[in-house]
Amino acid sequence: MKINGNEIRIGNIIEYKNDLFVAVKTQAVKPGKGGAFAQVELKSITCGTKLNERFRSSETVERVRLEQDDYTFLYAEGDMLVFMHVESYEQIELDTEFVGDRAKFLQDGMRVVVESYDEKPIGIKLPDQVTLRIADTEPVVKGQTAANSFKPATLENGVRVTVPPFIKIDEMIVVDTNELTYLRRADK
Repeated sequence: MKINGNEIRIGNIIEYKNDLFVAVKTQAVKPGKGGAFAQVELKSITCGTKLNERFRSSETVERVRLEQDDYTFLYAEGDMLVFMHVESYEQIELDTEFVGDRAKFLQDGMRVVVESYDEKPIGIKLPDQVTLRIADTEPVVKGQTAANSFKPATLENGVRVTVPPFIKIDEMIVVDTNELTYLRRADK
């Protein structure tokens, strides 16, 4: 789908210079002299490089629609993660590096969304929140009641987060998978 250069929004994926880019930042600029344009920061989906480009309203770019399919995480095998399509039961393997640091949050049977373009996976979305057990943390220090005091804790998957002082070992907490931060105690 073709769109004008001034219609590019943050999060849009466009095909530009024979590569796929996601718009990271956009700014409408109207100089005192000359026509208005959109200053857009683009990040390559395939190699991660960034570009700063100017798009005039008269220019058109190809906006890409990604296919989004629901998959279930099955298991990890070496450096590969195995997922199964929810409807067709077709299995795919993705490299652990493809998922990145958030791969540690994958749990058996977890539902994820795999984004693909021309049947090639280019992104994955995990649930925004997961519930995990505290494997290790410091004991509560008496009198430590400062409003913003946090202590380090290690989760059962090895990820380190900071938690409020009242959280103890073996407690279940809810963690934000995007920001890698503590949100709240899990409901019992």
